[in-house]
Amino acid sequence: MRATVDHDRRAAIVYATAQLAELAGVPPRVICECGAVRIETEVTEHLRRRWAELLAVLDLGTAFGLTDTTTGQIAWLSFQAGESFRS
Repeated sequence: MRATVDHDRRAAIVYATAQLAELAGVPPRVICECGAVRIETEVTEHLRRRWAELLAVLDLGTAFGLTDTTTGQIAWLSFQAGESFRS
């Protein structure tokens, strides 16, 4: 069972990364944290015009959000180890 969960989680991470890259037009940053993988990208005007599609990708993770920076916003999603994700 654990191998299936790990495989499913990896597949979801790969899928979300590819979808975010397609929407943003640039590869997102993938950050491995203790017990989690975080995927993030700058929120551009292009992404703002595709907001509903962006939210659908962000909702794939176990958590997601927006972070304000001095230069704009970063949209991110994360996959926590041991937690189920949305499909």
